[in-house]
Amino acid sequence: MTDNDAPWGIERTVRLDDRSPYLCLHFTIIWVRDLERSLRFYVDKLGFKAVVDHTFDNGQRWIEVAPADGNAHIGLTLLQPGDDAEKLIHPEASIWFISEDVPRQYNEWNARGVHFRNPPEIPAWGGITTRFQDPDGNWFGLAGFDELTRSVEAQRRLLAQKQESERRAAQEIEIAKQVQARLFPQIRPEVKTLEYAGLCLQARQVGGDYYDFLDLGQQRLGLVIGDVSGKGIAAALLMANLQANLRSQFAMALTHPELFLRSVNRLFYENTVDSAFASLFFAEYDDDSQRLRYANCGHLSGLVLRANDTCDRLQSTGTLLGLFRDWDCHIAECDLKPGDLLALYTDGVTEAYNDSGEEFGEDSLIERLRRHRELPCLAATTAIADEVRNFNSREQHDDITLIVAKCRTSPA
Repeated sequence: MTDNDAPWGIERTVRLDDRSPYLCLHFTIIWVRDLERSLRFYVDKLGFKAVVDHTFDNGQRWIEVAPADGNAHIGLTLLQPGDDAEKLIHPEASIWFISEDVPRQYNEWNARGVHFRNPPEIPAWGGITTRFQDPDGNWFGLAGFDELTRSVEAQRRLLAQKQESERRAAQEIEIAKQVQARLFPQIRPEVKTLEYAGLCLQARQVGGDYYDFLDLGQQRLGLVIGDVSGKGIAAALLMANLQANLRSQFAMALTHPELFLRSVNRLFYENTVDSAFASLFFAEYDDDSQRLRYANCGHLSGLVLRANDTCDRLQSTGTLLGLFRDWDCHIAECDLKPGDLLALYTDGVTEAYNDSGEEFGEDSLIERLRRHRELPCLAATTAIADEVRNFNSREQHDDITLIVAKCRTSPA
């Protein structure tokens, strides 16, 4: 039997509907005199696979074999003392195997020493048939039909098309992954009084989280983190749109940050669908005064861990980007002192959850920041991201993006 749907109604795949319960032939029993000999016949000569080979506590052994491309099994049952072998060993077993190419199957098995009653022949009703025998004398039928051959060929064509489509999709995803990787900062502008680092661990090959470091001029550094609505390719496209808007407009950020963000919002609103939006945290760090000016556009609060271990939250100063054409926010300020630590992050950090459904949470993030604050920023971001990933032993559900910046006690 084959894995393909035969034209006479044998179904080999689970139906998408559940109008009736799934039902399929599991196995049929053949009695044999020597389990190991029969197993070697089916595996070595017929090319079947042993799908079950189990010895029970009482010492009895149960074996099931099946064609490599089939899911109907043959259970090999050992004759017991007192069994009527002539009754159980069938000279004409009512089991038929179907092949798309009976002559080729016949030639392969015949060359391996399988005993056939006769070469393949065409009966009066059409098709092509022959019979072969196992070591115990059970006879089996081998048959083929033109309809089966055409069905198998059609299934192969569909499978080849599916595999080619999947190959192209995987190739396109890989290209998209490489392109998106180039959207993240490739260089870090130099500043004397601030050490900083960022990373993004995507849940899928591409995603909607974004972070950036911008050289705003006049010893000013731009720190950006954002989270675009959606997942996968759709989110990655929106993320690219947001990155392009920021990169093309940030020249005005130094002198007119509110105007800069309004322009970014307008372009994002005009170039995306109505349901698209993004949270964004934009900060401008002055390397001379160590002052941080920021706008929190519907994003999670930035965290400033002070040298004395207290924590300040840089809360929202505006709404999400992309929802309204007429949009505004205000700019807030925060002084950073030597030893202070700034953390910007997306919800993939705090909303990661474990097998019990417990979230990682902001408190856990603050505790990790305290624990790793003496590490270099890159090492700290990596350590925290690893702890977030390990918090859930299963699949990562959301992008994990984190920026950590530390105000130096002495200029570099």
